[in-house]
Amino acid sequence: MKIYHIPCLEDNYAYLIVDEATREAAAVDPVEPEKVIRAADEAGADIKLVLTTHRHWDHAGGNNKMKQLVPAIKVCGGSLDNVEGCDTKVENGDRFSLGADVSILALHTPCHTKGHISYFVTGKSEEVPAVFTGDTLFIAGCGKFFEGTPEQMYESLCVTLGSLPRPTRVFCGHEYTEKNLRFALTVEPENEKISQKLSWAQQQRQANLPTVPSTIDEEYEINPFMRVELPEIQAKVGCHSPTEAIMEMRRMKDNWRG
Repeated sequence: MKIYHIPCLEDNYAYLIVDEATREAAAVDPVEPEKVIRAADEAGADIKLVLTTHRHWDHAGGNNKMKQLVPAIKVCGGSLDNVEGCDTKVENGDRFSLGADVSILALHTPCHTKGHISYFVTGKSEEVPAVFTGDTLFIAGCGKFFEGTPEQMYESLCVTLGSLPRPTRVFCGHEYTEKNLRFALTVEPENEKISQKLSWAQQQRQANLPTVPSTIDEEYEINPFMRVELPEIQAKVGCHSPTEAIMEMRRMKDNWRG
């Protein structure tokens, strides 16, 4: 499978997942439909599916236009989210295929919205899998807890996504990496992996290049919200459990003006 990132709006990412054998494609959060369709045309791909991570307009707001422009398209979204244009409601554990070799697994990752879905995508056995995490997991960060609890975000990040194969590539919904890493350094100023990643991310952005993807393995090294099981991280934020720590970390990040 081949994955294309498509910058949208101010700092969003839409994605194209292409099955290379058949050129069938899925579009993840195609908020700017014309841009996504143009990318598919350039790739010689035929969009069959929309995979919506959650109902917020900057992710789902292009769905109805996609249905107009690609009449046979199927639009997937979480059963607990009121996703614009959705005709295929998905639940945790639902699987569907794309083309000859691509398999998609829906993972319920609630908290940012109650019906948020992340999509775990595998190709041929030798290919590294990918997960599209919307606004649940960012590189070195996580989404705001708009419709859920710290327990849900901990479960979504550290259990559901955290249990995926460590090499899994992480494609998130926004280019927030630099800011997230600067905050992460306030929590762990001595963490060399965070410093190195920040330096790299700054170079990428200066060259107008993306910082996606990271990997699940890398997130466990640089993402404070996925490091809350470590006693030393809990101690840094004055907490005694992962869920307490993730709640305090979110409060700190919400108030941080770095």
